[in-house]
Amino acid sequence: MITTAAYVEAVDRAITEVVEPAASDVDRTGDFPRASVGALAEGGLLGLISAADVGGAGEGPRAAAAVVERLARTCGSTAMVLTMHYCGAAVIEAHGERAVRDAIARGEHLTTLAFSETGSRGHFWAPVSSAKVDNGTVRLRARKSMVTSAGEADSYVWSSRPLAAEGPSTLWLVPSATPGLSVAGRFDGLGLRGNASSPVVASDAAVPAASRLGPDGGGFDVMMGVVLPLFQVLSAAVCLGTMEAVTAKTAAHAGGARLEHLGQTLAELPTIRAYVARMRVRTDMVRGLLDDTLAAMESGRDDVMLRVLEVKAAAGEAATEVTDLGMRVCGGAAFRREVGVERHFRDARAATVMAPTTDVLYDFIGRSVCGLPLFD
Repeated sequence: MITTAAYVEAVDRAITEVVEPAASDVDRTGDFPRASVGALAEGGLLGLISAADVGGAGEGPRAAAAVVERLARTCGSTAMVLTMHYCGAAVIEAHGERAVRDAIARGEHLTTLAFSETGSRGHFWAPVSSAKVDNGTVRLRARKSMVTSAGEADSYVWSSRPLAAEGPSTLWLVPSATPGLSVAGRFDGLGLRGNASSPVVASDAAVPAASRLGPDGGGFDVMMGVVLPLFQVLSAAVCLGTMEAVTAKTAAHAGGARLEHLGQTLAELPTIRAYVARMRVRTDMVRGLLDDTLAAMESGRDDVMLRVLEVKAAAGEAATEVTDLGMRVCGGAAFRREVGVERHFRDARAATVMAPTTDVLYDFIGRSVCGLPLFD
């Protein structure tokens, strides 16, 4: 079992020995970071939020955020794989069977979320997929639009319309090897290229009725109470790690790039220093909001939901701004892979379009501030 004092050392060791050496190839080829995930598992980090009674570390969102932030400084794809694993593991911890919880705690089981669908788009809490009882089993039909670790995870925390109860959704634990599941193509996109984000199709995929996670029709409550707060803070942590990395790399480039005709480095120009200063300020602002959001979650403050909604929206917007500035400061050199800025620029774009999207979050935040119900 990993201890509280050891998880930072464990993630730093995994980064140094495996994640960092593999990071450029993961981005270049788009291959899933299997070796990096293995190193995290060996270090006990897949079981970071698993309960101590199943052999996990028993840590909460703050520790998980610290881990994914450190990973995102080196490999955003690996950080996002772990983010989705922690979100799925939290649901399994709350409602799953002991055997799966044990396997996650031992680092032998990688899970992920399968919520977003072609028909629901960013409104992940309202699936259009179906679940139907057939001779004692449940048959799932769905077209999940984008699933992180598709075909690589051992299981999916899967949403569908309820079997019979009222409510927008029901959740299931679906092994990825279930007959009737198929990954519909390989992801080849702009950023986060190694997180195996692809559509997953279920064609009468049969799972036991005991695979249900929580009550029939209770998926919405699990999504809002368990998944959303954790997903929001971990997504913000990924953005923060990206911002820390690009700020450090930009400052290093500015300090080393010389303008021979002026006899100065870029960092000696006031305009360049101002850009780098803006990057530092925006990064520190996001860190402050993330820390405050975690404090609100830990203390049960009255404004916890507002902070949870704000943190991903703010971090996503700030990450695009900071990486834009990094590209501007580094100029033509930023387009070369060896400087390291352009990968963070690409990876940062994902946060604003990952459900709940920034536009959806702004709607929720506006509703909250105006005293309106979040959901009609």
